[in-house]
Amino acid sequence: MLGPTNRRLSNMLVRGTVITVKPSQKMQRLQAKLLDGETADDLEHFEPYGYTSRPKQGAEVLAMFFDGDRSHGVVIVAADRRYRLKGLKDGEVAMYDDLGQKIHLTRNGIIIDGAGMDVTIQNAPVVHVPQDLRVVRDIVAGRDVKDQGGTKSMAGMRTSFDQHKHPGDSGGTTGTPTQGM
Repeated sequence: MLGPTNRRLSNMLVRGTVITVKPSQKMQRLQAKLLDGETADDLEHFEPYGYTSRPKQGAEVLAMFFDGDRSHGVVIVAADRRYRLKGLKDGEVAMYDDLGQKIHLTRNGIIIDGAGMDVTIQNAPVVHVPQDLRVVRDIVAGRDVKDQGGTKSMAGMRTSFDQHKHPGDSGGTTGTPTQGM
C-alpha cells in the first residue's frame, strides 16, 4: 500500500522548463517539459494578483498535480535564472525583464532603468512631483511651461526678457537682447 501512496506524492510537485506559452482570455497556459522527459500540455499558470509575466522558452517552472494526477496540472511559479537580478541587499525588491529593464526598490531609493529605451507615463492627465525635480539634460515641452498658479509662463518670461532694456554706459538705453544678436 505504501508504493502507490509514495508514487502519488512524488508525482505532486515536479520541476520542468517552459516549451511554449499560450496566452488566453483568462489564465495563461504553458506547455512544459518535465524532469522525467514528460511533456505536460495546458498547464494553468497561476500568478499573484496584480502581477503578470510571459515566461520565455527555457524558463524553469514548478508544476503541481493535485493527488498526483498528471491529467490536470498548474504552474505555481515560473522563474528564469538567466535574467534574475543578482546582488540585491536584504529586503530589496525588483521587477526586471530579459532586456535589462528594471524597477529596483533599493535601500537608498527607487531606480528605474529603461535599458536604453524610453520610459513612458500614459493615461495620467496630471503627473504630480511634490518634491524638487532635477533634470540633467534638456526638458522638451510640447506646450508652454507655467507656474503652479498659472499666472507666469515660460513664454511670458521669454517675451519679457526679449523686450527688456537697460540704461546704457554712456547715456541712453540699450536695445533689447534680440536686437543685440
